[in-house]
Amino acid sequence: MADAVTKERLIEQAAGRRQPSTEGTLIEQSRAVAQVQGALVLARQHPRDEIAATDRMRSTCQNLKLAEQAFFRYSRGGSTVSGPSIHLATELARCWGNIDYGIVELRRDDVAGESEMQTFAWDLESNLRISNTFVVPHRRDKRDGAVVLKDLRDIYENNANAAARRLRECILRCMPKSFVEEAKDICAATLRDGGGKPIEERRSEMLAVFNREFGVTRKQVEQKMGRSADKLTDHDIGQLRVVFGSLRRGEMSVDDEFPNDGGQQATAELKDRSRKRKTQERASEDPQ
Repeated sequence: MADAVTKERLIEQAAGRRQPSTEGTLIEQSRAVAQVQGALVLARQHPRDEIAATDRMRSTCQNLKLAEQAFFRYSRGGSTVSGPSIHLATELARCWGNIDYGIVELRRDDVAGESEMQTFAWDLESNLRISNTFVVPHRRDKRDGAVVLKDLRDIYENNANAAARRLRECILRCMPKSFVEEAKDICAATLRDGGGKPIEERRSEMLAVFNREFGVTRKQVEQKMGRSADKLTDHDIGQLRVVFGSLRRGEMSVDDEFPNDGGQQATAELKDRSRKRKTQERASEDPQ
C-alpha cells in the first residue's frame, strides 16, 4: 500500500496538482509513472480468472481467523451499524486480483486542525477507479465532548481510522456485488460453525472469554440474546463473535452491548481486576 500511496501522490504531481521541487522528485516521478504504466500493461496481459478468484475467496472466507475480523459493529445515533470490515475488503482485493488501492494525505493544516485525505481503489484491468477525498478534523469525539488532538501519533491514528472506512467502500465498489455478498455469507457461516467444534464447547468458550476479557456475566449474555446460555444457537454464537470483536477493537463499549446496568457492573469488575493485577505486579517487582 505504501508504493500505491507514493504512486498516487506523484501522479498528482504530474497532473499539475503539486509542483515538484527537486531533481530527485522529478526522477522519482518519472519512475512512478513508468511503474504505473507497467502495472496496467501487466494487468491487461494477465487478466484475472474469475473462477479461480471465486475459489480463492471461498477458501479464505472459510478461515475462522479471517471470519472473526470480517465484520465491524459500532453505535451511532442510538442504533447499531454493522457491515464488512476493511480486513475483509483487502482480503477480497487480494483474491480478486489486479486491484491497486491506497491512502494519501494530501494536506495537513495544524493551524486549522485538519487533514485533507484521499482513498482510492483502481481496477488495473478494467481501468475502473473509485476515489474519495475528504477532510478529517484533528479531534476525537467522546461522550463528554470532542478532544483536540495535538500529538503526531494521535493525529496519524485518527487520520488512518477515518481513511480506513472510506478505503473499504472504494475497494468493495471495485468488485462485483455478488462476489462480495457471497464472501459475507461464507464468513457468517464460518462464524456459526466455529471451526467445527461441538456447539456445547463453543457455548462454554464464548461465555468464558466474555467473562475473562470484559467481565460480562452469563446472565448478561442471556439477557442480550433473549435465551438461556444452554440454548444458544449457531447463529447466536456467530453474533456474539462479532460483538466480541467490536468490543476488543473499541468500536463498541460494554455499556452499549450489555445495557440495563449490566454493562456498568461488568466495566467496574473489569477495572477492579485490572487494578488488583497491577498491584500484584508492583508487589512482585518490589526488591524487598
